[in-house]
Amino acid sequence: MEFSGQYLTYSEFINLGGSLEPTPFNLLEFEARRIIDIKTFNRLKELENIPQEVKLCEYKMINSINNYITTINGASGNNGVASENTDGYSVSYTNATQISEIVKSKSKELDDIVRSYLLEVIINDEHILYCGVD
Repeated sequence: MEFSGQYLTYSEFINLGGSLEPTPFNLLEFEARRIIDIKTFNRLKELENIPQEVKLCEYKMINSINNYITTINGASGNNGVASENTDGYSVSYTNATQISEIVKSKSKELDDIVRSYLLEVIINDEHILYCGVD
């Protein structure tokens, strides 16, 4: 599968300190780019030179999404066991509410990353996060 139109290339990701292999990077880059495109109303799709802020935003988002996947897999893995105590033997299970809270916090974190990196970026005399309301 070929991934085109990337805002952050694999070599740029590695140069910034990223440590993912190419396949997971490409999948996470696509997901981060999709979120950025939604938030920017596709204002970046036709640009030849992607601003540095966008690249750094995507780098941060890729790492955040990767951490999120690791957290969700840990929370839902092990047959739902969240913790175990052998002293009096008790088992705590991850429930849907806990996973839902992880999802909500990650969504907010990604929104915060987009805002903090892209809030002041202007392309064609328009803020890329401008949504049509003054």
